[in-house]
Amino acid sequence: MSAPYPQKPQILSRQEVARSRLFNVEQLELRFSNGEERIFERLTGSDHGAVMIVAMPDPEHVLLIREYAAGFEDYVLTLPKGLVDPGEDIIGAANRELMEECGFGASSIEPLAELSLAPNYMRHRMQVMLATDLYPKRLPGDEPEPLIVETHAIDELPALLARDDFHEARAIAALYIARDLLRERREGLDLW
Repeated sequence: MSAPYPQKPQILSRQEVARSRLFNVEQLELRFSNGEERIFERLTGSDHGAVMIVAMPDPEHVLLIREYAAGFEDYVLTLPKGLVDPGEDIIGAANRELMEECGFGASSIEPLAELSLAPNYMRHRMQVMLATDLYPKRLPGDEPEPLIVETHAIDELPALLARDDFHEARAIAALYIARDLLRERREGLDLW
């Protein structure tokens, strides 16, 4: 039996300490239920959310994009992704991002999971979407250069993990979630 969660800390103060085009840094002064007080900083961003798309051009393959990652100062292989625009739902955002980044739309898009990254420091959540029944359709995007689209077998994830250019944790988790769901469906064990 797990222990009950303690009472959430009381927020004594909240202030923005920095702002950029993409991020805000917020400082929270907290008092925990045991009386301890701490100051935490976290990144905040768009409250509209974000999507990451596992796009399947056929039942065995997934589309990955090669894009420049400024954090690593190098090109990385990852899944198409982007922010949900104001007034847009996650299905529409996923289809738009897929058209912008890969040149395909999807007749079928379904949510798979919600992922976070470094929840102690970021409020960001990303909806992982499975896109199937693809058709050619390109929309102009906001990327500074054309993205390279590659097709990889979804059952060969260990080979992708062995590469130096494929290491984004959310993309790795999304591919394993999609792969396992697709296997369950093929085997008639649709547990989702």
